[in-house]
Amino acid sequence: MDGVIMIRQETEEDFRQVQEVVRLAFQGVEESDHTEHLLVERLRRSDAYIPQLSLVAETDGKIAGHVLLSEVKVVSGSDVHTVLSVAPLSVLPAYQRKGIGGMLLREAHKRALELGYGAVLLLGHEDYYPRFGYGRASMFGIRFPFDAPDACCMAMELKAGGLDGIHGMVHYPDAFGME
Repeated sequence: MDGVIMIRQETEEDFRQVQEVVRLAFQGVEESDHTEHLLVERLRRSDAYIPQLSLVAETDGKIAGHVLLSEVKVVSGSDVHTVLSVAPLSVLPAYQRKGIGGMLLREAHKRALELGYGAVLLLGHEDYYPRFGYGRASMFGIRFPFDAPDACCMAMELKAGGLDGIHGMVHYPDAFGME
């Protein structure tokens, strides 16, 4: 790695390379269903897709990483709140453990806040995401619609009070294939 990493918004010309980055990033992950690259394609065609929050990390003349934040709802009775979900965060295996994932995540958080979003949710590794400010979603009264360890179901406020009054069940868009 030559040390120069550029984080930028994904373009349509990147789609094929991003698909391969996402596929390879999850290839050896035991907890994965190995369809994350297909999820990215479905999300791009959905109402939950926010082009400004689909970012790539470019280095050595190629895309080494990708992150996508899309809209999800947190529902409690008649209360419906829109927040974001990180799904997925991907870095090519040869570039992992070099800080690229963190760079992508921090830039995505910054851009999401600039767009007016207050909070982000994710299902992820309990030893990785807390360093970026994520904590157990259950502490905010937020539940996920699948069976996963509580420590892996996380939430983060992008701004102070970003999750005030938000609690209930996460409802993913149809693109996630969950409901």
